[in-house]
Amino acid sequence: MKRIVIDPSKCDGCKNCELACMESHRTDGGTGVETLNFNLPETQARNEIVNDGKGGYLPMFCRHCSVPGCANSCMSGALKKDTETGHVTYDEKRCGACFMCVMNCPYGIPKPDAAGTKILKCDFCNERPEGPACVLACPKQAIRAEEVQ
Repeated sequence: MKRIVIDPSKCDGCKNCELACMESHRTDGGTGVETLNFNLPETQARNEIVNDGKGGYLPMFCRHCSVPGCANSCMSGALKKDTETGHVTYDEKRCGACFMCVMNCPYGIPKPDAAGTKILKCDFCNERPEGPACVLACPKQAIRAEEVQ
């Protein structure tokens, strides 16, 4: 199973991963990060780079946990652990926007979208055969997609 592996010591806070995530999930029909409209509620990254308070940065990504608190607390069944890929999947149509997943993720990764009608979380860019856009955009290889047990 592939997971995103993070090496915070390599992260320089460039946020290329955030922009790549926004670009890969955009719904306005545009292409290229230079045309992203940051005022649209849909234009939100599913990952985040935060200042670690010590002069460095910490990439925050869904860990697709073995025992996912987000999916285990989802009353509508919108979040599920895919036993084949190991990823936590999200079905927006089933989501009741109760945000129990947001409250129960120990890492604070799922977040409400700007409209407050669904959550945003990493889908591992499952529609992209070349892999997660964030990984491909990281110039320092601070985030990588690797096979894990």
